[in-house]
Amino acid sequence: MRQKVSLFWFRRDLRLKDNHGLLKALEGDHPVLPVFIFDTEIIQELPSDDPRINFIYDSLKEISDFLKSHSSSLCIKRGVPTDIWKELIDEFDVQSVYTNEDYEPYAIDRDKNIETLLTTAKIPFHSFKDQVLFAKHDVLKNDGTPYTVYTPYKNKWLEHLSIEGIPTYQSEENFNYAKIDLAFPELSDLGFKRSAILVKSFKVDDLADYAEVRNFPAKDKTSYLSPHLRFGTVSVRDILRQVQNNAVFTSELVWREFFMQILFHFPYVVHGNFRKKYDGIRWINDQQQFEKWKQGQTGYPIVDAGMRELNATGYMHNRVRMVVASFLCKHLLIDWRWGEAYFAEKLLDFELSSNNGNWQWAAGTGCDAAPYFRVFNPTEQVKKFDSQLAYIRKWVPELDSFDYPTPIVEHKSARLRAIEEYKKGIERSEAN
Repeated sequence: MRQKVSLFWFRRDLRLKDNHGLLKALEGDHPVLPVFIFDTEIIQELPSDDPRINFIYDSLKEISDFLKSHSSSLCIKRGVPTDIWKELIDEFDVQSVYTNEDYEPYAIDRDKNIETLLTTAKIPFHSFKDQVLFAKHDVLKNDGTPYTVYTPYKNKWLEHLSIEGIPTYQSEENFNYAKIDLAFPELSDLGFKRSAILVKSFKVDDLADYAEVRNFPAKDKTSYLSPHLRFGTVSVRDILRQVQNNAVFTSELVWREFFMQILFHFPYVVHGNFRKKYDGIRWINDQQQFEKWKQGQTGYPIVDAGMRELNATGYMHNRVRMVVASFLCKHLLIDWRWGEAYFAEKLLDFELSSNNGNWQWAAGTGCDAAPYFRVFNPTEQVKKFDSQLAYIRKWVPELDSFDYPTPIVEHKSARLRAIEEYKKGIERSEAN
């Protein structure tokens, strides 16, 4: 006779502590078997040694080890989610399924399909808010429409926070797990290999001077938190409890939720400009210049340092991200979607909503964008934020040699060209 269980589906919440959906599952009437699916619809696009897969695998191994110590298991599957859920229904006497919400377009469609499948099998599907403090329709204008400008959104977000506080879900204190022994697969069993790139541990206990030093890449004073939030190895509620007196850092967390609600309410931004008036821009899209940008061979040291850091480590300092993105879109007139796709391929903390929102901000096409006539001067950015060249020399050791390339464009003329093209692009859009 098959064991009656509730299944908890891990996705972007790879932890046992302060996990909303997991707690709800554990509070249910049946023992819980946690499940993780390596979704082939997603991972087929990734290299076999993708460091993000390694991070997910290692995080799951920690969860599995804990469950093993309590005579339970983590069920690991690989495949198309609808196929896997049919297998799970056959394999176990599933009484209900619990998970945490995901707000990306693919995830929303996937979850609708799974819910339909489970409903047909008369299995309840429960999902809960977990990866954000406020989601969907939690923070809206007084007329019930979504915010499209950050500052009023942040003000309303903080207002909600002061009224509602930060909830806690003590999922780590409940041990209603199914007594079952399942093998945990080797990385190679799943078709993956070890990567040389590692996700760094985050640090939120060293942010006292964050506001003063966060823009200086050589100081290395960022938190390295973003991959951990992306994959949910840490609870955003737990982080907010630790940093809520740090207004600048809290604002960064609000930006994350702002872009998530933009993606939820305006899913067309995945492939298109938030502001349609920029649809008339005629990007140059020079493939050779794009390759030089990717490899850190533009002749602009701050741009090249950032791209080389990204390629070598999967990270890039946030100030430098703004500079390299602006350079691609404005100096080279290369479509922001090209840069967004490359960041998606390389960044350890890639998150669709933030990546898209920040690229559109840099390009000037987004909801809360830098004005199109604002073009970062890479040389001035060096003077302001890396005047001793410490960051640049770390990643561009040949800076003072004949091996370092000359600039692929001249700043002043590239800036004027970008402004002129943006103006024409708006005119074209208005004419249509």
